[in-house]
Formats: sequence, C-alpha cells, structure tokens
Amino acid sequence: MSAPNGDDEVLYELKAEVEIELTMVEASRPEDELEMPVTDWLFDPTDAEREEIGLRGLRDAVEVLEDDSPGGHVA
Repeated sequence: MSAPNGDDEVLYELKAEVEIELTMVEASRPEDELEMPVTDWLFDPTDAEREEIGLRGLRDAVEVLEDDSPGGHVA
C-alpha cells in the first residue's frame, strides 16, 4: 500500500483497517476451535469464517474503488 493523496485518503484508511482485521481473524485460527468441545469454544468457528469472507469482500470492493478513482490505483 502506498501513501494516500487527496480523495484516496479515506479508501487508504479503510483498506488499512480491513487488512488489520483480516490479520487478526487469520491469526485466531478458528479451525482449532473445532477440535475442542462446543462448551469450551470462545467463538463459533463458522462466524469467524463468515467474518473473514466479509472482510475479504470489503477489501476487494475498496480495491475496485481505488482503481476507479481519478488518482488511479493506491495499493
């Protein structure tokens, strides 16, 4: 990701936030929860997977907006 300029600042910041959230979701290793009894789960692994899919979709949408912006591609 390169530094923002002008109108791309909001997209740059959004993309940075989404990347941070994706890193956290990936690091949580939801598949490990499946090996534990359901009563010991800290979160539902299916919810974590849905969140990761949603974040990836959001990141992709931001990239499309960046490409369509007058300044061109930021990342």
